Order: sequence, then structure tokens, then C-alpha cells
Amino acid sequence: MIQALFGLSYASTLFLMAAGLSIVFGVTRVTNFAHGSLYMLGAYLAYTLTTRLPATPLGFWGGVLGAALLVGLIGIVIEFVVLRRLYAAPELLQLLATFGLVLVIEDLALTVWGGEELFAPRAPGLSGTVAILGQAFPQYHLVTLALGPLALIALVMLFRNTRWGMLIRAATENRDLAAALGVNQPLLFSSVFFLGAVLAGFAGALQIPNETVNLQMDLNIIVETFVVVVIGGLGSIAGAFVAALLIGLLHAFSLLVLPQSTLVLTFVAMALVLAVRPRGLFGPPDIAMRVSTGARPWALAPPSTTQKLFWVAALAAALALPHLVGDYGRSLATDVLIAALLAASLGFMMGMGGIVSFGHAAFYALGAYGAALVSFALVRQTAISSQLAMPLALLAAVALAGLAAIVVGAFCARLSGVYLAMLTLAFAQISWSAAVQWVSVTGGDNGLIGLVRPDALASAMAWFYFVLFVCVLALAALRRLTLSPFGLALRAGRDAAGRAESVGLPVQRIRWIAFAYGGAFAGLAGGLFAFHKGSVFPAVASVGQSIDALVMVLLGGVNALDGPLVGAVLYQGLSAALTRGFVHWKLVLGSLIVAMVIAFPQGVVGTLRLRMARLRASARAKAP
Repeated sequence: MIQALFGLSYASTLFLMAAGLSIVFGVTRVTNFAHGSLYMLGAYLAYTLTTRLPATPLGFWGGVLGAALLVGLIGIVIEFVVLRRLYAAPELLQLLATFGLVLVIEDLALTVWGGEELFAPRAPGLSGTVAILGQAFPQYHLVTLALGPLALIALVMLFRNTRWGMLIRAATENRDLAAALGVNQPLLFSSVFFLGAVLAGFAGALQIPNETVNLQMDLNIIVETFVVVVIGGLGSIAGAFVAALLIGLLHAFSLLVLPQSTLVLTFVAMALVLAVRPRGLFGPPDIAMRVSTGARPWALAPPSTTQKLFWVAALAAALALPHLVGDYGRSLATDVLIAALLAASLGFMMGMGGIVSFGHAAFYALGAYGAALVSFALVRQTAISSQLAMPLALLAAVALAGLAAIVVGAFCARLSGVYLAMLTLAFAQISWSAAVQWVSVTGGDNGLIGLVRPDALASAMAWFYFVLFVCVLALAALRRLTLSPFGLALRAGRDAAGRAESVGLPVQRIRWIAFAYGGAFAGLAGGLFAFHKGSVFPAVASVGQSIDALVMVLLGGVNALDGPLVGAVLYQGLSAALTRGFVHWKLVLGSLIVAMVIAFPQGVVGTLRLRMARLRASARAKAP
């Protein structure tokens, strides 16, 4: 009974977060990755206010509510300064902008409050316990437990009984039609962001008596919040409440029975729900289909002279680079090549097939671990030397990741949008958990170390040229695959699934095959990474690794085959330069990402090509 009450208390926090995220997405179609940062800011601001106000119930609750309102104002600023400029951009570009905001907010919080964990005061008058069925239960948890249902009642009344709520419901159903009927969209969007930010800030502020305030709060909560929103159904407040109860209780009892499997069980529950109901428990039937990658229909055409010259120059620069830099520069350039291959494998899925993945690191990690384990097994248990083990290990990396992608793709091929993305994230989190906990195979947090390259590839320069050769072959294969009849069929299913099926194309099967191809190439990148570093750790399967791959694709642009490559060079290069030259590198990098998304709403390559096409069209129109 007590454990269930703890679960319900945690469910109230999850509901406050999920309700805010769901309301914002339902009206604006913005998948706000910075929602967890608003939660973190609510906790920090509540800590500051409650430690400075009188240590009374009025002072504590005044600090909590004041923090929530301040976070709401910050939400308005974010919407007005950044997101208002991006509503016409693809939804995933908006996600990229909010990722940049995560970096900015985290560095600002580090500057203001420092990197140490902060201990907030207990809630005055609620620091004791009450006896329930003979067991002690904290009084404060009873209050937080009640706040979730009260928030649900308040939101339902707000949406059903006020004109503003009616406008919210109208915009959720069809925001374009609502605008055509005279709804002031900018004001409506700002008010929605204010409400969503207030709910996130309030949820964070409520947690300060329960846990320390730290810089990891944002990522820890946002992942489970997305799970709750997806299980409940995007845009459904009632669904968010039911899903929060489910995850809260699962979280509580898994801590009691299987404490090491809490996060995995959460994602397993999401996967099971999506397997039965692909749009969540209460999700509207079409809302997931509205999430766009920004990919555009385009006709097959031979590369222009400018494109040929660009890639010849890029290859020449890559060949000359090792002679112009030291070993660190060669190692960094190799990192960029491997990252470019990983981004290209994801870009193929997203750009050609509209397959959005938040968990591409799962296949990258399987390739890395597969290559390491096969190499160790060949060297230690057979007569094969380390000189021959690496090629076989790389083949094993491709095979293992490809087979895993075939299995995962069987579940993912019939989903789309955020539901598809979150299911891939579920499998990635399961892979990460296996890497951490399967110590006898993966080494756990100690990792697998001692991976040796052949003597001929031991130097940084020789290894760079080998990785360059492999990556060029892999990228050429991806390009050929894209321009093949299979690529045409894949894009047909992306642009008009119903029409493609009507002419006999098996759209789901084609998406499934594309998913397998993407996973296999990601596995190749993981195998190269393992031999490059000489070790493999669970971080290769982390959420951060998947986000990095997504950022590189979106930064370069999904409308061009070379977009992910340019994005990898930009993101990896900027990250490396800023981490070496700036203390607050996350602030600078996040600001640059936001600025580039605003300046290049189709990605860098995609936007530049669109502008060049418009200039050529304008020149032809003016020609006599």
C-alpha cells in the first residue's frame, strides 16, 4: 500500500510534466525537448526563493508558485524569441532548436547556481509522517499525490468552460482552420507555452524537498515524460493522466522488486502499449502523422557541375588533411568521419523514408560491442591473429546491427512520427541497460578495453585513410541505394503512402527494409568507432549519442544526400573547438545551433540549395 502511494505521488509529478508537454504539442506541434530544462529551472528558482523567504508555509508555497510563474515567463520568452520564427519549419527542426536551448539553459544554470548539488529546505509543517495501515508515509508526499488529480480537474474545467479553452481545443483539432476563423495564433501560442512552462516549473519546484537540485534533472525527467505522453496519446490530457498513473506505479514497484530494471520496464511498457495501440491509449487518429522531417519530394537528376566540384574538393581536402595536422587532428578527423557515417545512416532513413529515430545509437552500440566481442573471441579462442580479426569483426558488427534492425523494424515499420521515434528510443534504452548490467559480457561500466588494430593501421595517419576509404565506400553504397528503384519506392511511400499502396507497393515492407539498411550502416560506424578508440563503454548506446546523430542530420538537412555529412562536420567540429577554447562551450554551441536553425530552416545544405534554385529560377525569369 505504501509503495503504491509513493508511485501515485511520483505519478502526479509526471502528469504535470506530461500535461504541459502534451498541451504545447497539441496546439503548436512543437516537440519541446527543452521541457525538461524548464522543470530544472523550476527546481533551481524554487530553491533560491524558498531559501530567501521566511521559513513558513506561506514562504515555502509562495516560493514554489513564484518559481512556476517565473518559468512561465521564461517559456513566453522562448516562444517569442526562438520558436515563433520556426513555426513554418519542419517539426523536427523545431526539435533541434529546443535541443540548442537545452545546452543554453544548462550552461546558464551552471553559471548562476554552480555545478554542486543543492539541498533545499523541507516544506514547513509537512516534514513529518502519517500512519497508513500501520506504516509511516511522508506528509509532503500526500500533498503532491493530491496535486495531480487537482491539476487534471482544473485543466478539464479550463478547457471545457472557458473561451480560451475552446480556442485551445479548436487549435488542437485544426490550427489552420482556427486561424482562418480569426483566432490570434501568436497570442494563443504564447499563452499555451506559458501554461506548459508553468506546469513544468511547478513540477520541478515541487520536487525540491524530495531530491537534490542538480544539472542532470532535465534529462532524467524528460525521457520519462515523453514515455508518458506517448503511452497516453499525443495531445490527450486524460491519456497523460492514465499513463502517468501506470508509469508511476510501475516505477514504485520495480524499485521494490527489480531496482536495476526500472527504466527498462518503463520502456518495455511503452513498447507493449504501442504494439497494441500504435497511437497510444487515447491519441487522436491522425496527430502522429503530422510530424514532418522536412523531407521534400525531389526528382532524380545527375549531380550538377557545382556539386561535382564541391565533392572533388572535399575529397582532396580529406586526403591532404593528415599531412597538415598532428595526431590529435588526425584522431579528430577520424571521429568526424565515423560520425558522418552514423549520421548518413540515419539521414537515409529520415530523408528517404521519413523514418524518424530517437534511438539510432542502439545499432551503433551493437556494432561497437559486436566488433569488440568478436575480435576478442577470434584472438583469444582461435588461431586467427589480430591482423585478420578486424575485418571479420567489422563484418560481424554489420551483421549483428542489421539483424537487430530487422527485428526492431518489424515493430517500428507500421508506426510514424513521434510514436515511431519513441519506440526506437525504447529499444535504445533497453540496449543501454543491457550494456550496463550484463557485466559478464559487456564489462558493465568498466567497458571492453584492449581492442587492437592491425600493425599496418596502428598509426593515426594509416587508420585515418582506412576509415576514409571505408566511409567513402559506405556512403557511395547509400547513394546508389537511394537512387535505385528501391529508393524511388521508399520515397513514394514517404510522400504518399496511400497512393503508393494503391499501385501495389508494399510500403511497410519497404520501410522495414530501409530500417534494416540504416541499422546495418550504423553498426559499421560502431565497429569503426570501437577500433578507433580501442574500447567500448555503455555511453555508445546512451540517449545523448542518439541525440547527437539526430542533431547532425537535422543541422545539415534531410533534403540532400550530403546534408548529414555537412552536419557531422559542423557539429563535431564546433563541439571539439568549443570544448577546447571556451569554459561555457554549451552556451555558445547551443546558441549557434539555434541561430543556424533560424537561418537555415531546411538545414544548412537544404536551405542553401533551395536559395540557389530560387536564384536560378529568378535569373531565368528575367532573361530575355
